[in-house]
Amino acid sequence: MARLTAIFIAICVIVIAASVGAVAYLFFGLSGAESAIVALAVTTALALYNTVAARLHDRGVVGDQIADLSRGTADLARQVGELGRKVAAFESQAAKVPARAGKTADPLAREIEELGNLVTQLAEAVAAHDAVLKDGGRSAEMPIETTATEPIAVSAPESEIAAPALPETPAAGPFKGLDRDAIVAILRAAIDANRVDLYLQPIVTLPQRKVRFYEALTRLRTEDGTLLLPEDYLAHAEVAGLLPKIDNLLLFRSVQVLRRLHVKNRDVGLFCNIAIQTLNDTEIFPQVLQFLEANRVLATSLVLEFTHDVWRSMGLIEAEGLESIAGYGFRFAMDRVIDLRLEPRDLSERGIRYIKVPQALLTGQPGAGSDIHAADLSDLLGRFGISLIAGQVEKEATVVDLLDYDVRFAQGLLFSPPRPVRADALQGVGERPSSTGAAPPAAARDTSAGDEPLTPSAERASALAKIARQAGRV
Repeated sequence: MARLTAIFIAICVIVIAASVGAVAYLFFGLSGAESAIVALAVTTALALYNTVAARLHDRGVVGDQIADLSRGTADLARQVGELGRKVAAFESQAAKVPARAGKTADPLAREIEELGNLVTQLAEAVAAHDAVLKDGGRSAEMPIETTATEPIAVSAPESEIAAPALPETPAAGPFKGLDRDAIVAILRAAIDANRVDLYLQPIVTLPQRKVRFYEALTRLRTEDGTLLLPEDYLAHAEVAGLLPKIDNLLLFRSVQVLRRLHVKNRDVGLFCNIAIQTLNDTEIFPQVLQFLEANRVLATSLVLEFTHDVWRSMGLIEAEGLESIAGYGFRFAMDRVIDLRLEPRDLSERGIRYIKVPQALLTGQPGAGSDIHAADLSDLLGRFGISLIAGQVEKEATVVDLLDYDVRFAQGLLFSPPRPVRADALQGVGERPSSTGAAPPAAARDTSAGDEPLTPSAERASALAKIARQAGRV
């Protein structure tokens, strides 16, 4: 095809040159030799023009092909990079499967081992009994010897194994002189009577010290009005299996307070602590999931918080529960970090968006084991969408060090202690789904009016209640 095109162009050039020569000879009166020279000049000019035009066209075609090749190479490199990242993530997940499987299989292995020991003892007892029967009358005068082994104890569930062993009589505190059953009865009565108070402690920005989040904390009150702090009742409540009920109330009231906060400022969020026992509770956890689904509009403002130890001890069941919560858009935080041996990529993939580190670990005090330098921690976490929060800040000098480490959030007694939420701030704001089985908190509290700024007027509370009920019906 290219050759035919070249032949056609050559014929056209010759015809055009001959026509120009004929015009010069006939109309302009040039001689035959001069007309031939003109025709030859025209032929040469057309040939040069055609050659140059062909070269430019070929160069443009080659340039377009090179550009297409470059784009294809870039796309291929991007796809290879994405494939490498997926392979690395798959290898990381595959490396965790044996450990998780081993952790899940350990209780079953212990059960099987204990069952084997029990069968062995049973066989020995049967053999001894058969020997006595064969001895006849002499066996009545001889004592039966049994194997001196330890009593077989049926293994408890993993949640109970991990529970701390408590003394029967605490040595100090508000429960001094009481045994475990009496303490559990007091805690159960406080929960059933709805004597669970909500306290809020602000998390501020640095250096502006503007409130960006609140952390929701619980306090229990006994029948005589004694206030129980978490360090007083958490261990006892964990042993008695009461933590899921406390978390259920805490989550419900946190949503109430968060809705009230959004009336004034929708940028304020709330941290809500959840225990690992709640994720394993077959009765409470489905209610929690249903309640979170009904309030998924608050997913960007409500952060569920777990301790560092809990994150490290989570198994497959807990991971599935967190995936269900994350499916509604909620994100998580890590509290009480005990060291800085963190994997930001893994934490981000698990839905963690905030990490709360005690200021002692960040300012380099003794005992702060770390694989990451504190000055680089905030920037490293930020690359994976995780914000660093410094906790337990009590001195102004600490704030200066935190600013040097580029820490943007802080919490501690320096900014404000935990303050109680007034009872009217928890009434009429949103309704608990009936399937949760928990009654809305209606008991009035005896906190003073000056302890908590979250106290809108009664008229506004009534209006908010109507709006919340309408939103719930929608």
